[in-house]
Amino acid sequence: MKYNVSQTLLGFTRIAFGWIFLWPFLDKVFGLGFATEFGKGWIHGNSPTYGFLTYGVRGPFKEVFQSLAGLPPVDWLFMGGLLFIGLSLLFGYGVYVAAYSGAAMLFFMWLALLPPEHNPFIDDHIIYAITLITLAHLQAGRYFGIGEVWSKNPIVKNIPALK
Repeated sequence: MKYNVSQTLLGFTRIAFGWIFLWPFLDKVFGLGFATEFGKGWIHGNSPTYGFLTYGVRGPFKEVFQSLAGLPPVDWLFMGGLLFIGLSLLFGYGVYVAAYSGAAMLFFMWLALLPPEHNPFIDDHIIYAITLITLAHLQAGRYFGIGEVWSKNPIVKNIPALK
């Protein structure tokens, strides 16, 4: 299949977003020394949500988010979301579900950081969420991904939201 510039950019943007979600999953699981201190990963018994939800949130929803810090169901949902969204976007399957899930995750992160630091309303979380939804509606999984093959699966044919 020959790709034009728009298709190439869609494919690479989708792959980049996949890595944006997959990398923090890996760093938080193994404590690779980037956002998570070396040796303080989830596999070492540390919560992947505790630090941010305890010390990083601000604004009108601060107490709500702080009450969720370190809860095992919150850790599992967050980490499962990072993994699913990251892999789906990286490989181009289930992009629609992954994009809307990622947009929801980013919206909650935006809520946890209200007001945004450099703009009264918009920050990178909102721009990323809009971009993810755009990628889904432009069927970016078809470009440099398995989205075309995935969409031919009988289950996906019956449930188009799984594309």
